[in-house]
Amino acid sequence: MSEKCCCGTDKCQDFKELDPVLDKYAKVPGSLITILQKTQDIYGYISIDAMNYISEATGIKTAKIYGVATFYAQFRLQPIGKYLVMLCQGTACHVNGSEMIEEAVCELLNIQDGQTTEDGLFTLNNVACLGCCSLAPVMMVKSADGDETYGNLTKDSVKEILTEIRERS
Repeated sequence: MSEKCCCGTDKCQDFKELDPVLDKYAKVPGSLITILQKTQDIYGYISIDAMNYISEATGIKTAKIYGVATFYAQFRLQPIGKYLVMLCQGTACHVNGSEMIEEAVCELLNIQDGQTTEDGLFTLNNVACLGCCSLAPVMMVKSADGDETYGNLTKDSVKEILTEIRERS
């Protein structure tokens, strides 16, 4: 009979990359957010299996870890696309047409806020503010290669930008 892993299944995702983080922070009071941030940095999101693994290492109940991960908007519980499109919906962007930009993005990519394209290339996230108000409306595209910020967007320019990113991928 096979031994069950932390998630209760016979086979678990390999969390060896997380071990150094847990070695450093597992016994440090108040370090759960740091552990979750580093988990997301490593895996791109925080899975239930990762929460169970963290629970086992820290002694913090999985329900509490889940509560923290779902409370803060910075944490993702689902994998994201290769490119995370963060579309600003702050006041300056809103006044300058961010809703129109969102419509263009949704139409081009055939997704809504929080969704990922079928090919796994793009995820769209509306955000409260990117802090680039003078460039409104603005979006940031995050990828493994770094972050790119695009401002003074129009429906046409946002379509051109995303089409160019798709073509080079």
